Amino acid sequence: MSDLRPAAYAAHKRLVNPGRARPELWRLLVGLAIVGVVVTLLNLVLFALVSGLGSFEWAENLLTGASPVSMLVLLTSFAFVTFGVSIAARRLQHRSLRSILGPRREGVSQFLRVFRALVVVGLIVAILPPYDMGATLTQNLALSTWLLFLPLSLMAVLIQTSAEEVLFRGYMQQSLAARFRSPIIWMGLPSFLFAAGHFAPGSAGDNAFLVAVWSGMFGLLAADLTARSGTLGPAIALHLFNNMVALLFISLPDGLSGLALYLLPNDMSDTGALRQWLYVDFAVMIVSWLTARVALRR
Repeated sequence: MSDLRPAAYAAHKRLVNPGRARPELWRLLVGLAIVGVVVTLLNLVLFALVSGLGSFEWAENLLTGASPVSMLVLLTSFAFVTFGVSIAARRLQHRSLRSILGPRREGVSQFLRVFRALVVVGLIVAILPPYDMGATLTQNLALSTWLLFLPLSLMAVLIQTSAEEVLFRGYMQQSLAARFRSPIIWMGLPSFLFAAGHFAPGSAGDNAFLVAVWSGMFGLLAADLTARSGTLGPAIALHLFNNMVALLFISLPDGLSGLALYLLPNDMSDTGALRQWLYVDFAVMIVSWLTARVALRR
């Protein structure tokens, strides 16, 4: 991200301007508290309903996404985040969810252009060796079952990724940009919190810090795309493509694998083979960001 001139982020103003009338930092903090309360309460209700309708074991599977249905429910529950943001923004900044997303027609157009470009690059990468990522993959779902769930799976991943973008690159980034001029603050702080949310030493072990750094860098690149485009469309497309590959095609065996076609033989804490692929993932992320930048210039 070498070009941080104001002109490069001119389009960001249309996302930020609606919040300039009420830029006080306390509004953002209270808004985030509202989001947290809404998400917590609705998830408690959801878990209670699931526990009442099914077995305790099925309720436990919901937390780990171990089966296709539990994974669909888990991903779809991220709609609570979007709902919470819509309440907080309306009550505290008098903003609509649409104003956070940006102009609808342009946002959809940018989303489609970036997503198509990423799919093309992804297919090119997929045909390059090593074809099995250097390890023996395990079939997780029968192809027929995977295809049956695929439309719902894509919708669920879209709900999950768009919710995170609405919160981090939408509500948080735009609220901070309405209060502070420096991109170091309005790009950096949400990205740091995004990284902190992905710091999981309990499951990732010694890889936890590297995973958090990857997430923080992803947050910065998504923030850059949002500021350049003036909508959340490109960031959602980038996030959707990344999570689609990681959750629906090749996943890790220790969680969130219920909808994946294949599983890697390594878990998240593997500091051998998996750490090498984490470094490759950094490179793929940069290529994906550059691809999105090129797609936006067409």
